[in-house]
Amino acid sequence: MIQTLAFYLFAGLVIASAVMVIMSRNPVHSVLWLILSFFNAAGLMVLVGAEFIAMLLVIVYVGAVAVLFLFVVMMLDIDFAAMRAGFIKNFPLGIAIALILLAELLLGLGAYSAGGLELGTPDGAAAQGVGQSNIEAIGVLLYGRYIFLFEIAGIILLVAMIGAIVLTFQPPKPGARARQDIGKQIARRPHEATVMKNPDSGQGVEL
Repeated sequence: MIQTLAFYLFAGLVIASAVMVIMSRNPVHSVLWLILSFFNAAGLMVLVGAEFIAMLLVIVYVGAVAVLFLFVVMMLDIDFAAMRAGFIKNFPLGIAIALILLAELLLGLGAYSAGGLELGTPDGAAAQGVGQSNIEAIGVLLYGRYIFLFEIAGIILLVAMIGAIVLTFQPPKPGARARQDIGKQIARRPHEATVMKNPDSGQGVEL
């Protein structure tokens, strides 16, 4: 009984928070509702025994992605009047996309009602061991059977991160005061870090 009540509680909060993400006029409020939706979705994952996915939702999506969204939205200078004008301008396109998604959803439901797809019979190689938790089973697969694929995925993400840094890096102009000299910073001693000045009143500070 408690599981049923928890399911309806989490599911209702997920749907309500997802609706508020769309309906909120303030982007910051939308991100906060999105975080609430992630937390309740994690609760649903715990109910079905997928605690690893629940932790991913909290650690990765809430702790990293949603917080990044929140910082970006708060730092942007958003013109709400221009946003509303763009919404009215792109409203027909939005309706067309919504109709396409609705048609795809109905097509998927019709295909599901016609009969499930035969994807093959599992060989039992990835079966969860007796007394083994969900996280332990996933760890055995990732760091055992799929270790090379896991390492390749990590290398691809590393290359993508380095590529993004290279593409967005802009070298400073010659003579700019903001130019960074790494060798000079490393060679600096503690007594050279700060210099005490005692300027006369009204004379300013010598730079």
